[in-house]
Amino acid sequence: MKKLTTGIGATIVCGLLAMTPNPLLGQVTSTTMTTTSSGTVSEWGPDAVALKVDSSPTPVRYTFTKTTTYVDENGNPVSVETIKSGAPVTVYYEKEGDGFVADKVVVKKSVTTDPMVPAPPPTQAP
Repeated sequence: MKKLTTGIGATIVCGLLAMTPNPLLGQVTSTTMTTTSSGTVSEWGPDAVALKVDSSPTPVRYTFTKTTTYVDENGNPVSVETIKSGAPVTVYYEKEGDGFVADKVVVKKSVTTDPMVPAPPPTQAP
């Protein structure tokens, strides 16, 4: 009978065995990667948003789930009703099949101009 060695070698082996998935036990590991996309809302619906982004000639569609969160730039929760067409947003999403599922939508402050206030004159180059 061989003696089980203790110490760093045994710890490494045990750690590697613990990280190895075992199909007999139903342990399956999956890795998901969250990506971001920024743009302007072109369509908004109860289950999806379409964004105009620089990298695509057509709006990109992201679907929502019950766990999708909506926040402002400071991370404070916002009401879904505050998101309108034309609003600048950043969408954190994961690719699922052929589609994109939004995890989080960050609503940015939009720059508004008052039509009654004249725009500042353009600066002239020397």
